[in-house]
Amino acid sequence: MPAFELGTGAEQRFNVNLSILFTELPLLERPAAAAAAGFTAVELWWPWIGSPTPEQSELDALRKAIEDAGVQLTGLNFYAGRLPGPDRGALSLPGEESERFRANIDVAADFAQSLGTKALNALYGNRVEGVDPAEQDALALENLVLAARAAHRIGAILLIEALNKPESPLYPLVSAPAAVGIVDKVNEATGLDNARFLMDLYHLSMNGEDLPSVIEEFAAKTGHVQIADNPGRGAPGTGTLPLEELLDQLRKAGYEGMVGLEYKPGDRPSSEAFAWLPAEARAAR
Repeated sequence: MPAFELGTGAEQRFNVNLSILFTELPLLERPAAAAAAGFTAVELWWPWIGSPTPEQSELDALRKAIEDAGVQLTGLNFYAGRLPGPDRGALSLPGEESERFRANIDVAADFAQSLGTKALNALYGNRVEGVDPAEQDALALENLVLAARAAHRIGAILLIEALNKPESPLYPLVSAPAAVGIVDKVNEATGLDNARFLMDLYHLSMNGEDLPSVIEEFAAKTGHVQIADNPGRGAPGTGTLPLEELLDQLRKAGYEGMVGLEYKPGDRPSSEAFAWLPAEARAAR
């Protein structure tokens, strides 16, 4: 597979998502594996699927694994239930799941702060049969305000993401405008201006959006970008998305943040899934 072409003069910075890559390894071994592959930055979904408030010893062990590997944790999801799969989130689900999300807010923020993490991602949550969508939206805004304030406390941004309807049919934010609309509501409610759009080019392409137009319209409100090719959610070059061109457009539009690798490695070890990316592009600068 040819090396990725980032455009003349581009200095794109990539990190690797340890919740979808290197999952053939135990969680505590993944940061070192990413470092061995040349990466200096990683991101994670909330690693404890069944626990928004894990034991301190578990938090300490993961922190130590990240520090010992010499990588930076640049992004972390709040608790969102079971991922991957039909991503459901928790913050807009009435009852126990919403309470679990609230219990997780300060735990996740404190863990992020301990590692200098500057971005926290909150999945919106699926629609629930028999519950008024307006009730869910009100609950979501209330919880996102709490999350934004926690992110502000540690000097981080709050990310809000659009998923894709084919894979997450009950998730209501399945377009860039829908997600950015929530970003705007959170910023208006808090006055903190620290909510940003998480632009996942794979999800947006699955929704059939015009990606160049999305970049042109929303790059200024984007706090993080994630990529995978489409179809298949594999590495760049395994599908048909013009990811080189799209990332170059993002750079020219003023986006200077990280690009998260959130793709499936395929039928091979994750360590062999980066041939497309030059070694110098794996080190965050």
